Amino acid sequence: MVREPASPVKDKNYDLIHALQMSLQHIWQLETYIADADARGDNELATWFRKLQENNRKAGEQGKRMLVERLRENG
Repeated sequence: MVREPASPVKDKNYDLIHALQMSLQHIWQLETYIADADARGDNELATWFRKLQENNRKAGEQGKRMLVERLRENG
């Protein structure tokens, strides 16, 4: 397994911001996957992609709330 080098950014919220960005990006990318599955008539796959999208949406909302709280604490 290849391990990525440690981030040069030592901000305590960096990982939170990066994970939040990834969740939001996955929501957008899954739109393409859902459309592809729907176009092929693969309802099972489209449904699974929608569930993944909803999980990412929930994680994104949680991450945004956490980030706002942390930024408020740091003034």
